[in-house]
Amino acid sequence: MYSSVQILNPNPDAMSKMITENASEEFLYSLSNYCALQGFVEDQFGLGLIARAVEEGISVIKPMGIMIFNMGGRPGQAVCKRLFERRGFHVNKLWQTKVIQAADTDISALVEIEKNSPHRFEFFMGLAGDQPICARTAWAYGEAGGRISHALSVYSCQLRQPNQVKMIFEFLQNGFQEISSSLDLSFEDDSVADEKIPFLAYLANVLKESSFFPYEPPAGSIRFRNLIAGFMKTYHHTPLTTDNIVIFPSRAVAIENALRLFSPRLAIIDENLTRHLPRQWLTSLNIENAETDQPSADVLTVIEAPRQSDLMIELIKKLKPQVVVTGMAQFEAITSSAFEHLLDTTRAIGSRLFLDISDHFELSSLPSPNGVFKYLAGTSLPSHAAIICGLLKNQVYSDLEVAFVISEEESIFKALSKTVELLEGNTALISQYYYGCILYELLAFQLADRHPSPERGCDKAETVEMIGFSSSAISVLDTAELSIDDKENSLLHMDVDQSFLPIPSPIKAAIFESFARQNMAESETDVAPSLREFIKAAYGFPSDSNTEFIYSDCPQSLFNKLVLCCIHEGGTLCFPSGSNGNYVSAAKFLKANIVDIPTESELGFKLTENALTNVLQTVKKPWVYISGPTINPTGLIYSNEEIESILSSCAKFGARVVLDTSFSGLEFNFEGWDLEDSFRKLNLDLRVCLLGGLSLKMLAGGFTFGFLVMADPCLVDELYSFSGLSKPHSTVKYATKKLLGHREQKAGNLLDAIGKQKQILGNRSKRLKETLEGCGWDVLEPCAGVSMVAKPSAYVSKIIKLDHSYKDASVYEAKIADSNIREAILRATGLCINSSSWTGIPGYCRFTVALTDSEFEKALDCIVKFKDIVF
Repeated sequence: MYSSVQILNPNPDAMSKMITENASEEFLYSLSNYCALQGFVEDQFGLGLIARAVEEGISVIKPMGIMIFNMGGRPGQAVCKRLFERRGFHVNKLWQTKVIQAADTDISALVEIEKNSPHRFEFFMGLAGDQPICARTAWAYGEAGGRISHALSVYSCQLRQPNQVKMIFEFLQNGFQEISSSLDLSFEDDSVADEKIPFLAYLANVLKESSFFPYEPPAGSIRFRNLIAGFMKTYHHTPLTTDNIVIFPSRAVAIENALRLFSPRLAIIDENLTRHLPRQWLTSLNIENAETDQPSADVLTVIEAPRQSDLMIELIKKLKPQVVVTGMAQFEAITSSAFEHLLDTTRAIGSRLFLDISDHFELSSLPSPNGVFKYLAGTSLPSHAAIICGLLKNQVYSDLEVAFVISEEESIFKALSKTVELLEGNTALISQYYYGCILYELLAFQLADRHPSPERGCDKAETVEMIGFSSSAISVLDTAELSIDDKENSLLHMDVDQSFLPIPSPIKAAIFESFARQNMAESETDVAPSLREFIKAAYGFPSDSNTEFIYSDCPQSLFNKLVLCCIHEGGTLCFPSGSNGNYVSAAKFLKANIVDIPTESELGFKLTENALTNVLQTVKKPWVYISGPTINPTGLIYSNEEIESILSSCAKFGARVVLDTSFSGLEFNFEGWDLEDSFRKLNLDLRVCLLGGLSLKMLAGGFTFGFLVMADPCLVDELYSFSGLSKPHSTVKYATKKLLGHREQKAGNLLDAIGKQKQILGNRSKRLKETLEGCGWDVLEPCAGVSMVAKPSAYVSKIIKLDHSYKDASVYEAKIADSNIREAILRATGLCINSSSWTGIPGYCRFTVALTDSEFEKALDCIVKFKDIVF
């Protein structure tokens, strides 16, 4: 049993003085009436010592152990109970009485708290009083000679999920004590507790054990896809693998990306699934030549259809669409007959079918019967069909979504994976962690099935010719330099824009706090005021009440919406030679008109006013893409004067500007831009869109947040017409606002951590430059960021011969050229880089340096090893 004093000493200095051996008994007795501040939110109620005892007890109590607390009820019964409940305890009041308040205890500190807060303490007039009075009334009554009392209660406390709660507090006590006041493990519904507490424990363990978020392929976290496959096999007897599952940010994004991949002239889509599709698709009526092999202009027409399968099938037979996307009514989802009918009908006319099962997919240990899964348990999914499932049915967050697509056709799986990489960038990793934790708990609930899976039948029905990928998709997917498949996680990645440096503690704290909190106010997740200050301080970018802030999980998805706006406006997208290769490929995938602006090696491949002017003179409705202050991929910087001259040329020709700052913020020796005067002089407010992200700026690894700032109301309306954005969850916005607040307040721990990592990046860039130059590369030395470019001058036209390729142990021989340098280095060493195909600079490859310490050293060794193999 534990009890403690609960009133703060009205003389705080007394509690901090050293107590000497010869202190008087009167002095020691006076101290025993009071407690000192303990660093807990409960200090304000005089419960700091008890809070401390509770948290220290969590680490030592046995899983089924019980804590007994003898507590005065002055703070109020609700406050006393909440102290335990928010720390994950079930609380039971065993006994209660009233006791007289000691006459020599000064309760003026409690009166002061009531004066400055809405809280009211709980006293009684004598032992017989049954109506509580506040501290101020009690103090006045006591001063007038009355006797005051307070409740005395005995509480029995038992942890509801002891192992997980212990893990959470172990994390908090390991350098994150300042966020313990935000922790709230009190839940009225046990099902909510059963879901959230294990996730918080898992997240705490990830943040404690891992210094960075790992690289995950664009198709989604391998662990998460394995868990989905395991759930399908265990609960629905459907044998799937990770290579049958692609992860998307949401169901709406999955549907839109699939339609862009195939670009059908006509698609019939369930009326419940069209809300987030582009407005233009829903208003077009260009269906006359739907059956022709070569449709005219790129117009995708969507016809909405009722969900009932017999009506949907009737429309399919009449209109003969190339793609069908539909869900199923509840009564039809129980058996497989409606699904089989849809499969047969779409196969017969050559339509691709995407069936949405989101409404019928239950994350439960007792899932309801599902006809689709019954079919898949016995028969493999036909090549013309895929399953879409949006995960929304969690107990805690109604708006936290992740989706997955199931396809057993290898070409579809690979193509969908690449569309995620091109159009979305990635799917939020922590969202995958959340649903992965639920699946893990459900799988842990089941005994392993030791029986072999039954043989599945194959769909042998003849299929007429189906629509293939669109010509632009084929061209891009065949030629774009995208991520390399790495199932064993054995490759070294110097080809991704992600930091693998240790995540600063303030970022870990913000991530954990965002999930530990409950009942966040809207103002706590409103990022706009903080972003407004950030872009003004960093770039001098002006904004006012008419400025629109648009958010996404990743800057890349926002960029692609701007590309669609450019296309719809009839514009031409102008890229300087030496731009982000994924952005250029995405623009081609979306069928944008693209013009290349020449850059020169003597100027570091920077965009200049003269080169830009020469191009803009020949282009109608130009949209100019500029990466800055830090240029991706070169790592050079546009000075304030350079960017002002570029913007001046854009203003002269009325060009729209996409100013991409998402790779900036890690400059080694640069203070930033101040564009406010330029905007005022050139009247650029409506012509410039500022694109940005916080992942690299904060070196937050897999924690991503993208934003777009624009002021042209017409363009804002146009962008919102392409509504399928993967929007960040409220927890991400809360953490982002917290981190921006740290920057604004110049919080030393965050800025110091980022400063140290900038220094690490600068030193690594120098070491990489020395290694490359020592191995025959011509290097363009960077001034910022995580990447640099170099030309393999000494290697061109050399012959490389390998008896055992690193990639697949095969024999490999080739004459080295721009077109195969990436593959040659990969096969020889396992190092992934980007070639000139990605950088857009003839002959120059890109290397990123934000690897772990050990992997960076291995990467340097690989560069040397490649030289030794070739020479």
